[in-house]
Amino acid sequence: MVRSILLCVLFGGATLASAPMAAQDATDAYASIAQLQQQMDASRLSTAILAQQFAARIQQIDQSGPSLRAVLEVNPDAASLASALDKQRKKKHGPLYGIPVMLKDNIDTGDRMQTSAGSLALVGTPATHDATLVTRLRDAGALILGKTNLSEWANYRSNHASSGWSGRGGQTHNPYALDRNPCGSSAGSAAAVAAGLTTVAIGSETDGSIICPASMNGLVGIKPTLGLVSRSGIVPISHNQDTAGPIARNVADAAALLSVIAGSDAKDPATIDADKHATDYTRFLDPNGLRGKRIGVVRQLGGAEPNADRVLNQAIAAMKANGAIIVDPVTLPHLSELGAPETTVLLYDFKHDINAYLATRSGLTVHTLADLIAFDKREAAREMPWFRQELFEQAEAKGPLTETAYMQALEKAKRLAGPEGIDAALKADRLDALLAPSWGPAYMTDPVLGDHIVSGDPTVGGASQPAAVSGYPSLTVPAGWAHGLPVGIVLFGAKWSEPTLIAIGYGFEQHTHVWQPPKFLDTVAGKPQASD
Repeated sequence: MVRSILLCVLFGGATLASAPMAAQDATDAYASIAQLQQQMDASRLSTAILAQQFAARIQQIDQSGPSLRAVLEVNPDAASLASALDKQRKKKHGPLYGIPVMLKDNIDTGDRMQTSAGSLALVGTPATHDATLVTRLRDAGALILGKTNLSEWANYRSNHASSGWSGRGGQTHNPYALDRNPCGSSAGSAAAVAAGLTTVAIGSETDGSIICPASMNGLVGIKPTLGLVSRSGIVPISHNQDTAGPIARNVADAAALLSVIAGSDAKDPATIDADKHATDYTRFLDPNGLRGKRIGVVRQLGGAEPNADRVLNQAIAAMKANGAIIVDPVTLPHLSELGAPETTVLLYDFKHDINAYLATRSGLTVHTLADLIAFDKREAAREMPWFRQELFEQAEAKGPLTETAYMQALEKAKRLAGPEGIDAALKADRLDALLAPSWGPAYMTDPVLGDHIVSGDPTVGGASQPAAVSGYPSLTVPAGWAHGLPVGIVLFGAKWSEPTLIAIGYGFEQHTHVWQPPKFLDTVAGKPQASD
């Protein structure tokens, strides 16, 4: 009776067909796309039943029990959408058909859900149109299940923020240990996938916001080449670094998701060449994908956290055992020179890009970055209980994108990270990809002092910056454990090298099988929290 009432609430009062959920919940919650498709093809499962199961699990785990706070809202139209997909299944089919997908809440949906970037300033009037990637997902038959919590404004308001916190959603917790941080800014997307609240999710990254949360939640994350996936309809930070990408529990699911969302879009000029490179990335799921690959170890991006280094060395041994040629170490030039120009570029871009985005949203009371700053001051008790908005204020002080300081910083950042950085390292040793620890294990959530981690932090590590600044792709995969917390490795390479990274990542995954579901411990080695 309780479950029936709950499902009506989550699905906007729609009546869902009854189903034997209790026996299937855990199995289906962690099932891969291929496993779910097999069940649906055999008529043992439907999208409606699957959506029903996830709705119950969201209530049991996210809204009560461990109370992850990963999901901001379940799509009120999920039940009717799922039913429609089931009716058309025999006529329309594909890898994502009928598969539930969660979206980070900075991605527009032209429906009854909010698109808020976690901020109360954008709550009220939903977006009027789907983001291009959402249109692609719907056209592929995916079920848009809901919106996930995130670090407010994709972690671009304060240097002292707690990742996974937003004014709208509160603090997201890491499902492996609830007092640990999920990392951000795609915190809710990663925590939801790790906890089995959705099959796959979409995150977005400017610098580290897919790679870090995927790594710290024991997942696969792909940060695509800049311009492979349209950013139209996504709340921005920087058109020079922003991209959306898949978060999944395995490489195959991430590749299937990327295959659907990749492609050119006239609304995003950066994607002009995307159709030349976008493909069915599942073609590169080769269990022998490590064989003959030359992989360079960037020790400069390690050495900060002993657990991460230990896991990296174990991963290197596994790669060698399965045919990879490891060059260790390799030098990645100019690493220490990227921070300053990147900071300048992001400040200028944010002011320009957020003002342009707000102009696309009707019915809001905020129209500019200056309005957002004023809103946060008025709503400081709700919006700034722990940290302020110095990045907003620094960005607002910047001038137009024609200023010399901006153009020089942009040219320097792109050149040092790309042609003179990643490209130079790959060429010097004839490498297919570069390898480093993604980050160390999840740190404690600290609302007072904020995150204990940034890309390149000397105490914890982080290897996202070179690929983020250059606009080149990166992929993180689970590689080991530290005190019950997942630790990942990151592969990155040349522009448009997603096929190579996926082949390597899949080959590694198939020979190591690291992933394990979370136990929702209250702390490391602590007591599990009730999940039903």
